[in-house]
Amino acid sequence: MRVLVVEDERAFAETLRKGLTAEGFSAEVAHSGPDGLWLAREQRFDVIVLDLMLPGMSGYELLKRLRQNEIWTPVLVLTAKDGEYDEADAFDLGADDYLTKPFSYVVLLARLRALLRRGAPERPAVLTLGDLRLDPAARTVHRGDREVELTAREFGLLEFLLRRRGEALSKREILTHVWDAHYDGDENIVEVYIGYLRRKLGPDLIHTLRGVGYRMSAP
Repeated sequence: MRVLVVEDERAFAETLRKGLTAEGFSAEVAHSGPDGLWLAREQRFDVIVLDLMLPGMSGYELLKRLRQNEIWTPVLVLTAKDGEYDEADAFDLGADDYLTKPFSYVVLLARLRALLRRGAPERPAVLTLGDLRLDPAARTVHRGDREVELTAREFGLLEFLLRRRGEALSKREILTHVWDAHYDGDENIVEVYIGYLRRKLGPDLIHTLRGVGYRMSAP
């Protein structure tokens, strides 16, 4: 089984390579984001071990580009960044697993084998409504032929509305799923972000239900 290790700490990367080789893997190493992206595009690997903090291109950007290019090789993110938002961002961009340094080598091997058993996942479904298309893996949104640039929060809100299209959704329900279950700020923040989406997408997709909330449906 072929493993691509994208890690800029050379001593650590070499230790990983030797350990994986001893376990029967065929391991190749890249020490920068651009080199890792090139190898992942040009060669076939069964799994990728990816650091987030890389020279030339971050692991986040590398992962995003892989999924945009429909390369669905399972990716295990290996990083010293241990914040929950860092982990969430990695999964949102298409990571399949996540380990924080320092880690147990036994656990790393077990997780790699689990990813190998699963194999490359099928392409995530693209969410559509009329001429609106949202690709959760590539993190892109198009209205017709026009690509729409959204912030992370706007993207999350739109994805939630599309997954629940046709349903009446209250502000509290939206806050719980898109912001935080314990969010205790002003509920009108939802109205503000709905306004942002309407300005970027057009006013005909998200409908206000007075006294209830919002519903997303085709114009």
